[in-house]
Amino acid sequence: MANEPNATTAEKLATIQQGYTLEGATIELGAAIVDGEIHKEAQVRLPLAMMNRHGLVAGATGTGKTVTLHMIAEQLSTAGVPVFLADIKGDLSGLATPATGSEKLLARTEALGQQWQAKNFPVEFLSLGGDGHGIPVRATITSFGPILLSRIMDLNDTQESSLQLIFHFADKNNLELIDLKDLRAVIQFLTSDEGKAELENLGGLSKATAGVILRELVTLEAQGMEKFFGEPEFDTAELLRTAPDGRGVISCLELPTLQTKPLLFSTFLMWLLADLFEDLPEAGDLDKPKLVFFLDEAHLLFNGASKAFLEAITTTVRLIRSKGVGIFFVTQTPKDVPADVLGQLANRIQHALRAFTPEDAKALKATVSTFPVSDYDLEKTLTSAGIGEAVITVMNEKGAPTPVALTRLRAPESVMGPSTDELVTSTVAASSLLVKYGTAVDNLSAYEKLNGNTAVPTGDAAPGLPPVPASSSGASQADIDAEARRIEEEILGRPSSRSSTPESYPAPPAPAPAPQQAPQQDGMFGDIAGALGGALGGGLKSMVRSMGTQLGRDLMRGVFGTSSRRRR
Repeated sequence: MANEPNATTAEKLATIQQGYTLEGATIELGAAIVDGEIHKEAQVRLPLAMMNRHGLVAGATGTGKTVTLHMIAEQLSTAGVPVFLADIKGDLSGLATPATGSEKLLARTEALGQQWQAKNFPVEFLSLGGDGHGIPVRATITSFGPILLSRIMDLNDTQESSLQLIFHFADKNNLELIDLKDLRAVIQFLTSDEGKAELENLGGLSKATAGVILRELVTLEAQGMEKFFGEPEFDTAELLRTAPDGRGVISCLELPTLQTKPLLFSTFLMWLLADLFEDLPEAGDLDKPKLVFFLDEAHLLFNGASKAFLEAITTTVRLIRSKGVGIFFVTQTPKDVPADVLGQLANRIQHALRAFTPEDAKALKATVSTFPVSDYDLEKTLTSAGIGEAVITVMNEKGAPTPVALTRLRAPESVMGPSTDELVTSTVAASSLLVKYGTAVDNLSAYEKLNGNTAVPTGDAAPGLPPVPASSSGASQADIDAEARRIEEEILGRPSSRSSTPESYPAPPAPAPAPQQAPQQDGMFGDIAGALGGALGGGLKSMVRSMGTQLGRDLMRGVFGTSSRRRR
C-alpha cells in the first residue's frame, strides 16, 4: 500500500511496521511519527549487521545530531561493538556518567515505548598529541604518509608528488621519519651540496619544490604541530577493545582546539581509518561490526581536498566495510559529502534543514532527491521537524532500503553533556593506555643519523612509564625564522620575503655526509603508472612512468601513502 495517493494513517503505519520488522539484533532509533502523531507501535530500527554499510547523520546546527550519535554509541557499546567518536564540543564525555531521570524525560521515553534506565558506559578518553586531558594519540611521519601530510601542508599536486619521492628516498635509505624534524633534516640534506647527487637520482624533484615543502614544514613547526607527530605511535588496534563485561569500549577523542587546526584534526581522523584499513584482515559479512567510526564535522575532510585525497577517501570507504568497520559521516547537509562517497552511505538519519537562503533551498531539494519515494512531503517534513526528530531510511537485512519514516528519536541513558573534570582525570589515570602512550620518547631516527648524533639521551622513567627525554630538541622561534629565510634565499635564489630582526641568528649545522645509496635495481624503464593508481596523484604518475617496477612497489605504501612499518 506504500506510496499510494491518499493512503490512510493505518496504511502508512503498516508500511513502516512491515519495513522495520527485522530478525537479527538491531539499534533502536525511535518511534515513527505519522500524520503528526507518535506511534510507539511503529518502532524504527537499524540492523546491527548493516552498520558496516556506513551512514550519514545530517542536519542543521542545533537539531540534535550529537545526541543521535550519543544514543547510537550507547547501544553499540551494549551490543559489544567498540565505537570511535570525535568529541568536538566536549559533550560526549557524558557517556561515562549516568543520566538523571526527570519527569519530563520519562514522559518522553514512555511515549516512545522506550524502557529508559540511567547507565554509564566504558569510555577511553583520547587527545591528539596530548592537546587535552586524554591519552595522547600520536603518529609517526612515515606512518602518516605523504598524501595526508600534503593535505595538512596545503601542497598542490606537483608538491604532493615531490613529497612522495622524498618519502621514497627516506624509505630506501633507512632514514626513519618519526617527527617533523626528521623530515626537515632529510629535505635539508637533499637540498645541500652533499645531497645534490641524491636529489638528481630521485628524478622529477626540483630543488625549488623541495624548498617550498621545507618552508611549509618549518611553518608547521612554528605553529606548534610537532607534538602531534612522534613516538610512541598510537596503535589503532586499541580502538577495537571491549570492556571486561563484554561491552564495547567507546574511544572519545577530545578536540578542544578544532577551529584553529581543522585540517590537522580531520586529516588525523582519516589517518586512523587508513591505518585500520591497512592492518585489519578481510572479515566478510559479520553479525555485528568490529568497530563503528563516527566522523563529526565531516565537511572538513572534503573542503579544498586534492583529487588524490578524495580518491583515497572513496577507496577507503568502499573497501573498509569488508573488514568489519562502519563509518558514519556527521555533517549539516548531504551536499557536504562528495557524490562518490555519499552513494556508499546506506543508512540515513536526516535531522531538520533550514531554508533561509536560495542556497539553503537548493540544498533542501538535493537532500530530498536522495531519499526513496515515500508517503511524506519531505520538503515540508525536513523544514518542520523538531529537535530530536529525524527522517530515516536504512538498509534492511536483505540489502534493500527501508521505508522513509519521520522518527522521534530515543533518549540517551547517560549524561547529554560533559562529565566532570574529576571523572575524566581519574579515568585517564586508571587507563592501561597511559603506560603505553602517556610520555613521548625521541628515538634514533633520520635527524640524528643525518647530523651524526647518537640516540637522544633520556632521563629515568617514571614507574611504569616510557622514558622521558632529558631535553627538548625544539628550536626557538628566532631559529625557526632564520632557518626559513635561509631556505628561501639559498634554494629559491632570491631575497627572502620573510621579515628579519636585527638579531644575529646562528648558522645552521652543516649537513652530514650522504647516506649510502641503495643498490640500483635492474629492469628499469617499466611502465608502472597504472599500478600506482589515482591515489598517488597525477604528477607522480607521470614522474614514475620512466622508473623501475621496484621503485613503484616501494612507493605503493598504502591507499593514502601510509605505512604500517612502525616500532612499537
